[in-house]
Amino acid sequence: MAEHLQAKKNKVSGHLQERNGIFYMMLNWIDEAGNRGRKAISTRLTVKGNKGRAAEMLYLARKEQEALLLNLPGIDDMLFSDFMEEWLEAIRPEVKPTTFGGYQLNVQKAIVPYFKQKRTLLRELTAEDINDFYKEQLKRVKAMTVHKYHANISKALKYAVQKNFIPHSVMDRVKRPKLDRFVGKFLKQSETVELFEAVKGHRLELGVIFGAFYGLRRSEVVGLRWESINFEANTITIEHTVTVASIDGKTVIIADDTTKSKSSYRTLPLVPAIRSKLLEIQAEQEKNRKLCGKAYNKAEGHYVYTDALGNRIKPDYISGEFPKFLTKHGFRRIRFHDLRHSCASLLLANGVPLKAIQEWLGHSTFAITADIYAHMDFNSKIASADAMKWIDSTSLARAFEQAALEVEQQLHALEDEQGEKPETTGFTRV
Repeated sequence: MAEHLQAKKNKVSGHLQERNGIFYMMLNWIDEAGNRGRKAISTRLTVKGNKGRAAEMLYLARKEQEALLLNLPGIDDMLFSDFMEEWLEAIRPEVKPTTFGGYQLNVQKAIVPYFKQKRTLLRELTAEDINDFYKEQLKRVKAMTVHKYHANISKALKYAVQKNFIPHSVMDRVKRPKLDRFVGKFLKQSETVELFEAVKGHRLELGVIFGAFYGLRRSEVVGLRWESINFEANTITIEHTVTVASIDGKTVIIADDTTKSKSSYRTLPLVPAIRSKLLEIQAEQEKNRKLCGKAYNKAEGHYVYTDALGNRIKPDYISGEFPKFLTKHGFRRIRFHDLRHSCASLLLANGVPLKAIQEWLGHSTFAITADIYAHMDFNSKIASADAMKWIDSTSLARAFEQAALEVEQQLHALEDEQGEKPETTGFTRV
């Protein structure tokens, strides 16, 4: 077992340092006797374009030093749980902070605790071990969450194979649980109109407008800047996001000039009603800037969605306050993200094809749009029904016509007897 990896006093820490354009691995540790040790090792890699490779070398150097300190073989006796934690550190420089935060949450809150208790070795890990883990997790989380665990473990074991820690990955024999079909909550057009009226003047108003009309994600709403709005061309460009991540136990807000995917970077038309609203907000911000003076947050004042002091609205405020607002004002309770789904449903209801909706929402592939919203495309189903006109030539259709004719004759007879038109039964001839 990898007892040496669990002993905190033998843990080797390390970081990369640049010296004359070359990455150096700086190792630090405290041995069993309490003596502090340090070592600097050149990677012989230039800084430009080699950060990921240098991080991998740092990981291996740390493992080798830990093995030397305890005179143990190292990787062969490593617990799978310990390997997952070390893999996290190895990939940290290579992934976005928000992505890393998600990985870290999955690994440290679910994967590591389970396998640490089992004391499963990396080199002895089987597909059955992972399948058992999935079964256990499904007792407390949904299949979608288990799919995220699956993705993390798959990437980690692929890395282990690349580094020759194990001969092959067992993931090709692991069964992922079947996902439940997504059934989102959507606002009808009448509900959306009522919501726009109810939220008028509330701090949530701008978020609701962009969520329901443009289908923007929370990160895109909060990340909208004035420089992304072209009042001359009447366009809005989605090019900047503000996201929340939990990293190393701390909540971090990340503003970035990147979107969720390449397709999420998109330019949308600025319709007159929203153009007018944005000009109103711009004028109000300028007024607040003058009134507040030095108290105004100029660092965040270039964002569209701010409070009276120029502070950018926090992402968590929107997702937390929106359901409360709905309950208080008598609306059906939905998530803020469901406004995005409502946008798609309203587009579909008004005849917009799925491909156009993919581009409007910024989905990375058409398959994502179709998988989520195809069941709602009622217009295409009407077209399909119209194409099946052959049913009109069957006895079924003729029987319906005859029944409708008889009912119509009966209604006329009653009208003649009573001298007035009786109430219809709702059964009308087509």
